[in-house]
Amino acid sequence: MPGTVESLIGRWDEQQAAYITNREQRFDIMLDVVARICETTAGLDVDGSGLIVLDLACGPGSLSHRILERFPRARVLGIDYDPVLLTLASEWLGSQHGDRFAPIDADLASTDWPSQLPADTGAQIAVSSTALHWLRPAQLVALYETLGSVLPSNGIFMNADHLRYDPVSQPLLSAIAADDDRRTQHAAHARGVQTWDEWWTDAVAFESLAQHRAERERRFADRPPTPHAPLELHLNALRTAGFAEAGVIWRHYDDVVVLGRR
Repeated sequence: MPGTVESLIGRWDEQQAAYITNREQRFDIMLDVVARICETTAGLDVDGSGLIVLDLACGPGSLSHRILERFPRARVLGIDYDPVLLTLASEWLGSQHGDRFAPIDADLASTDWPSQLPADTGAQIAVSSTALHWLRPAQLVALYETLGSVLPSNGIFMNADHLRYDPVSQPLLSAIAADDDRRTQHAAHARGVQTWDEWWTDAVAFESLAQHRAERERRFADRPPTPHAPLELHLNALRTAGFAEAGVIWRHYDDVVVLGRR
């Protein structure tokens, strides 16, 4: 038996941390930025009252959960195209936070994803974690352009992801980052943390998730692995999309948190 939904979420966090060194650190700095926005923006409060956050490609809700925990009156709209992970997020976060989390089935590779949002969304912040590298560079640029029209003036976007060094022009940096990844994975798997494939085997053993497996395979059948967009592309795309500021707020080798302010 795969256990409970809560244990499945716990194992998700463990296996993700096996691939991302200091994963909680990058969550913490993103939450600190959210706290500052709540403290300094008219109409918001330190408990998240009035705050609406878009979690782009939210997966099973790891970042959404942390936002809802720290800001007990905030709301999160979790957008994902993976029906298995979105169902898991809906089940888990619904049980933890009620209707403060709303799942949105939308494809970020398409520019019409905002049409799936409630008409009165009014989100001040958008976030993403370990997800947008699945988009092709042209799709990423289009996403930022669309996001620029969704967020208000002074709205904030933060993206935490692996933004790889260029192995041709940065061979030493690439090698050091790869060594760090291997050490983190080896240590985690040596103490019994699941691999990505092992976690998915457990996930689709849940009846409520298994029923979406065929649809998931259909949706992603024609989406092969994509080339990694470098940090510079993210920063330039944000500026081109009308973000007044774009920069790095946290970094561990090639694991980066990028922030953009409209």
